[in-house]
Formats: sequence, C-alpha cells, structure tokens
Amino acid sequence: METWDYVVVGAGSAGCVVARRLSDNPSMRVLLIEAGPSSKTFWSNVPAGMAMLIGDERFDWRYMTEPVPALNGRRISWPRGKTLGGSSAINGMVYTRGNRRDYEHWVSLGNPGWGWTDILPYYKRMEDNVRGANEFRGQGGPLKISDAAPASRAVQAFIEAAHRCGIERVDDLSVAGEEGVGLLQATIHKGVRQTTYDAFIAPVRHRGNLDVLTEAHVARVLVEGAAAVGVEVIENGKLRTIRAAREVILSAGVTNSPHILMLSGIGDAEHLGAHGIRARVHLPGVGKNLQDHVGAHVKVQTRPGWSHNRDLRGWRKYREGLRYVVAKTGYLGASATLAAAFVRSSSKVDYADLEIGFRPMTFSQAPNGNILVDDCDAISANVYRVRPASRGEILLRSADPLQSPAFHANFLSAPEDQEATLSGLRLIRRVLSTDPIASGIVGELQPGPEARSDEQLIEFVGKYGKSSYHPVGTCKMGNDALAVVDARLRVRGVNRLRVIDASVMPTPTSGNTAAGTTMIGEKGADMILADAMDILPPT
Repeated sequence: METWDYVVVGAGSAGCVVARRLSDNPSMRVLLIEAGPSSKTFWSNVPAGMAMLIGDERFDWRYMTEPVPALNGRRISWPRGKTLGGSSAINGMVYTRGNRRDYEHWVSLGNPGWGWTDILPYYKRMEDNVRGANEFRGQGGPLKISDAAPASRAVQAFIEAAHRCGIERVDDLSVAGEEGVGLLQATIHKGVRQTTYDAFIAPVRHRGNLDVLTEAHVARVLVEGAAAVGVEVIENGKLRTIRAAREVILSAGVTNSPHILMLSGIGDAEHLGAHGIRARVHLPGVGKNLQDHVGAHVKVQTRPGWSHNRDLRGWRKYREGLRYVVAKTGYLGASATLAAAFVRSSSKVDYADLEIGFRPMTFSQAPNGNILVDDCDAISANVYRVRPASRGEILLRSADPLQSPAFHANFLSAPEDQEATLSGLRLIRRVLSTDPIASGIVGELQPGPEARSDEQLIEFVGKYGKSSYHPVGTCKMGNDALAVVDARLRVRGVNRLRVIDASVMPTPTSGNTAAGTTMIGEKGADMILADAMDILPPT
C-alpha cells in the first residue's frame, strides 16, 4: 500500500487549492486524485469553449436531476467538471464573491471564523486582479482575475439603463460584496481560461512532494476505528488502496463528496442500510440541504449591431476564431455573463436576493445540455434568487460506486422562490424598456409580450427554467442536527477526515459560487496546517 501525508480527492475549484497550499510545506507529501483526465484541448483554453465542453463525457459528469415538479416534471441538465480543474474547467468563468452579509449569516448558523473580515484575507491572497490591489482586491496571488471583455455597446447600455431604474453603480462589483450593477470580472488571463489547476497546480507540478493521479475513481474512504486512514480507488478497472498518514480531504464537489461519504458508511443509517451499506457514522445531513440558483432568461430581438449572435454563427464564426487564434481577443475570449445587477426582490428583503445577469447574445440548450447560439440578432438577461428557500437532496441509487446518485433538486418548490423570480422577470422587462438599451430592442422573444400575468410567467419558468450550475450545501458546516462538518470542516464523528468544497456552504453565496469555493480551499488548507503545525492564518 502506498502512503502520502495528505490525500486530496478531487482536483477542482477547492481541491487544487488545498493540494497546492499543503505542498507548499516541503516536508508534507500530498496526493491529488482526479476521476477525469487532463482537459488540455483547444476548446478548454478558449473562454467561449464552455459550449463545447459542457456535455462532453470526457470532461463532464453529465448529471441529470430527477424530474422537477415545479419545472413541468423535466429532468434538468446538471453539468459538473470531471477533469483537472473540475468545474472551473467548464464553467462560465464569472468571478463574484457574493454579498459580505452572506458570510455573517454563516457565522450566525454556528460557524465562527467565517465572517466577511475573516474570509477577506483569503480572497485577497488567492487573487491576482488586473485592476491592482486595494482594500478589497488582491494582487500577486495564483488566480488571475480580469475584466470581462469586450464590454460592448449593449453591455454598457444595460448598466446605464439599470442605473436609470434606480440601481446603484458599483465599480468593484465582483469583489466589494455590495448590491448594485456593474461589469463582472472573470477567471481569464490574456484571453485564456484560468482553471484552478492552471493557477494553483500547474506552476508547481514539478514538486517532489506533490503527486497528481488522474482517471482514478474514488470508491470510498477507508475508516479504521474512528479515523480515516486512506481511500480505495478504481483505476483501469482494478481496486487500489492508498493510505493517508495525516488526513483525507474530500474536495469532490457538491455531488460526489456526499456520494463518497455515503459509500463509506457515513450518512443516514436507514438510507445506507437500504442499500446494504453498514453505517459507521450516523450523519443524517449527508446529501441533504441541496440548494442551487435556478431561473429563466428573457430574450429580446435587437437591431443590427447590438448582439454578438451574428458573429458567432455561419462564416463569421470562423473570422472570430481567427481573431482569437491570432490575438486572443474578440467574442471567443469573453466570459459567459459580462454584467450583472444584484437587487432586492421586494422592500421586505434585508439585502439583495436576486442576480440579474446580462449577455449581449442568446443561446438555446438542448435537453442533453449542448449549447447552440440562436440564429437571430438578440440579447438576454436572466434572473435567479441567490438565496433560495427550496431544498433538495442527493440519495444513493445503489452501493455501486460507479453508478451516479439520484439528484432530487426540488427547484422552485418554495412559493417565495417563485415570487422572487417573478419580481426579477418584471424588473428585467423594466430595465430593457429603459433607454439607452431600449433604443436597440425590436421586441421580446421570450417569454413574449403575451405573457403578462403571474400565472403565465410561472408557466414560462416551468417550461424554460434551468439551473445556473451553482449547487451547494450537501455537507454543510454548522452545529445543528443536519451539519456534516464543523466550522473547521472536519467530518463529525470521524477523525482525520474533512470536506473542503462548495458542499460545506450552509447557504450559497449571493452570486456565482466558483470564487467562494476557491476561497474555501484557501481557508480549509490553512485550517489543516494550523491544526497540524500551529500555523496562524493570514492577517
């Protein structure tokens, strides 16, 4: 049996960070395990290549939810990265920290040390922001943060129209943790996607104390007595045992971390027993508390010159491709969403509970998740409730580690989520009917001018609503009955085992969740080192 000091499962948005920071100490031997392969293809470097990567079984787990009642019983595509970099290798690259009050809420739920002032140093440490350092931004860290480009005519018009509707402009929208409207930043460097693997692992891959194992599927955590001692992996169809002298860290994501725990006998005892798995630790919260950002797009037809669609279809897409290959510029070098407004759905809400994202283009998604640019001049804005009340769960289908679990997403099951979404759709219409953006719009394509009543708009959401691919919460931290890890991310009832990824968020950050997941990797790694070597966190 092979032994490392630390075994990190999952080379994604958090796992790459954890492995890098642990290996910064040359006396620690670290193994990073990834179920997928390297994703180094042409499209994996191109920001717009996400349309080619999502749905590709080489790099995407291609998960589907169970039928969602509030979405007309549809099964919803739920891509998750299966490659070095994890979901940071196939996501939209949008970089937002969420609202500073999100983190104070985490503290109120029994998680000391996770307030805004506690986590801000970790955000700044990990960032190399093109705008330079200030009280919010970091510079000199591994992860390159750039301004989303190009900030075209339509993008600027959307921001101005939102401002005229009473939404305050925020210059540092991605990092300041405030409400308002502005440009979004992205994990793109000189026109190339920056995954957490690119940022944190690739520069130190040569280290003698850091090993990376790809195409190895972790079947379970090995537990002896009350402690995790390693993992069992399936590699080339054969079982392999890997030992951890210090700790096992699950960074396999919102779907796979709870799945691995359950396969290891850590979860709800009754549910495990139904699949013939002996419960080592009864933790009923494993797989529970699933939350995601779910919403719908408003699409409007525009006059020529307002939409990117024309440049991304037909012969023009080859011109854009050449432009990108030669100079790494143009529409292929842009992130998925270029501007956003964080607003309140009503005056009763304490702080912004809606994100309205703007795109100077439109696309349609096939049932299998494939993405195609629409064949017309059009732009779009989508809305979702950033702190949903709806809760779902992840359950086992069987004890077979190669069979995916069942995802009962329960999207929009809470009436207040539907009400907030309706408010957001009406606000989008108000912004798009306000100059200067209104002058470029010909008419509404989706949901269409005939959809006016609440009932008609809810019907529209049921037909077209989809996940924004920001699931969190299935191994939440806290001290209540459903908490899976404590505030130091240690699995309750099992020594030497932690979960460090988006599954530990008790509630999602108010915006795209990739940045928060990377921060959790930074803070989690420091907790491991502090517990092992009495190292203090950054100040």
